[in-house]
Amino acid sequence: MPLMPVKFNLQKRVKLAQGLWMLYWVSVMVGILIFSLGIFFKVELRKRSEMMDNNESHLVPNLLILTGLVTCAVNAFGGKVCHDSLDPMKFAKWKPMLKQYFTGCVAFSAALLVVALLCFLMQFSVYLTLAEGLKNGIRFYKDTDTPGRCFMKRTLDMTQIEFRCCGNNNFRDWFEVQWISNRYLDMSNDQVKDRVLSNVEGKFLMDSVPFSCCNPGSPRPCIQHHLTNNSAHYDYDLRTEELNIWTRGCREALFSYFSSMMSSIGALIIFTILLEGADMAGLKYLTTSLESMSDPENPECESEGWLLEKSVKETICEACAKAKALIRPNQVTEGEEPPAA
Repeated sequence: MPLMPVKFNLQKRVKLAQGLWMLYWVSVMVGILIFSLGIFFKVELRKRSEMMDNNESHLVPNLLILTGLVTCAVNAFGGKVCHDSLDPMKFAKWKPMLKQYFTGCVAFSAALLVVALLCFLMQFSVYLTLAEGLKNGIRFYKDTDTPGRCFMKRTLDMTQIEFRCCGNNNFRDWFEVQWISNRYLDMSNDQVKDRVLSNVEGKFLMDSVPFSCCNPGSPRPCIQHHLTNNSAHYDYDLRTEELNIWTRGCREALFSYFSSMMSSIGALIIFTILLEGADMAGLKYLTTSLESMSDPENPECESEGWLLEKSVKETICEACAKAKALIRPNQVTEGEEPPAA
């Protein structure tokens, strides 16, 4: 007995075909959006590659680009079938392909689910890559004369300005590294020399941050030097005053940016899976209603459409039997003699 049978007449079949045609082209638009987001995500990873120590993975954006292209192709084919479904001559040429098309749609929906899961699971990898990349970026901030690191200062400054962040975890990360190059230090100055010699590693450490950490929205002029010295500034207390530098770390800011992007794309792909399911269900009703017409030459006659020709249990059992036959085609059953050579 067919699963969820529905009676159709000519008017219902026409409305179903027209509605499905529009739904398929909405799916094509969604595929274009997924393709565009994949390219945008890939460009953003390239742009922030220095902040990720050039270890960023492009698996997800590459899959999104491929997924978008396949989504467009699959749904454009379905839209063409719906457009030609009410013409018996045109529909006849698509009829032999429909079984393979439905099988491909089910496999593609499963692949979409994998891509959606990757969008959520790969966020942890992005977090670790950002942590390591920002740590090294702060360490190489002063190396403006070193090949391969010449633009690290500019990149990190622009990142802190754009994302309104400071340091890796917070602004105190700048206290632990020498971020001023030795070429700009006056080594004949006794204070500079004492500060360098007092450090075990011979670094010039300060309780200061780069200018890019300053919050331009603060009413007070930026305090970027001697942040922990309350007596160095008038009416200033580090513990109580709201600092006029960004207090959020860049790892948190960048991770929030990428994770929100990946979560939004994952939600869009889940919506695409639901849309694909609606497309397949509608197309199944349309094709079965056309195939079950008692008089194909009379378009006015009634017909019946269904989702599955048999019940769910029978369909699953039949699919399992076919799969076993494909996996073990030449296996000899017990008690049966092998065929003579």
